[in-house]
Amino acid sequence: MTQLPVLYLVACAAPPALRIRSGIQAGQDAGWDVCLVLTPSSRRWLADDIHDLEKLTGHPVRSEYKMPQDEDLLPSADAMLVAPATSNTINKWANGISDTLALGLITEAIGLRLPLTALPYCNNAQAAHPAFDRSVEALRSYGVTVMLGDGGFTPHPPRQGDLDAYPWAKAVGTLTT
Repeated sequence: MTQLPVLYLVACAAPPALRIRSGIQAGQDAGWDVCLVLTPSSRRWLADDIHDLEKLTGHPVRSEYKMPQDEDLLPSADAMLVAPATSNTINKWANGISDTLALGLITEAIGLRLPLTALPYCNNAQAAHPAFDRSVEALRSYGVTVMLGDGGFTPHPPRQGDLDAYPWAKAVGTLTT
């Protein structure tokens, strides 16, 4: 039996996380074995769905660092998609901050030179902060595909996002092993 390449879908607490099944399905449809990693806040948002998400992926949903003596619960990633990627995560990631499992994995993935795509979701007020542009440019210089603007995600006015327009499949399509 051929083993599928492994995609870590890393989801932050932004409204598209409420439709994370769409991201998982897009990955599976593209031939990936999808593992879901959540930030602590997104895990709270999806707490009632964790069991169903584990059934959908066939893997535990991770959101916390394991103990050093514990075995890894997920197979090693061949690529990672950070979606939705909040402005908070983008800014921390660009600066190498690894204070959550999600950030630790995507920060390490830069050093491992794994294929990495970030599909942001933030409003135009958050995106207007000078740190956000610097962080996006830094991540791009590190080899991360940041889908911001044409062909990706365009920030919207506060509280006016369109979840139906969030391009899950397009983001998955940027990744290859």
